[in-house]
Amino acid sequence: MYGTVAKVQVNPEKIEEIQTLSQEMGAAPGQIARYIYQMDANPNELFLVAVFESRAAYQANAASPEQHQRFLKMRALLNSDPEWHDGEIIDAVTQR
Repeated sequence: MYGTVAKVQVNPEKIEEIQTLSQEMGAAPGQIARYIYQMDANPNELFLVAVFESRAAYQANAASPEQHQRFLKMRALLNSDPEWHDGEIIDAVTQR
């Protein structure tokens, strides 16, 4: 698995719009999961997590025009550019 963690700053009144946009996007091809964390210490700080089945699936999505359009919509809601951290997922536990 492969993915990214992005740290973003958002105005408090835009939090709901970020959530709505995320729900409207649905899953990208090869995407396994997506999470948005709102930090307790700073509610204006979010961490976005995207998990893909492989690095190739992640890179194909990142390079797609559709993903670029989704990014532009999200970026319009942020105070500044995201701080991206891409990498291989070396351990994961899921339980329901």
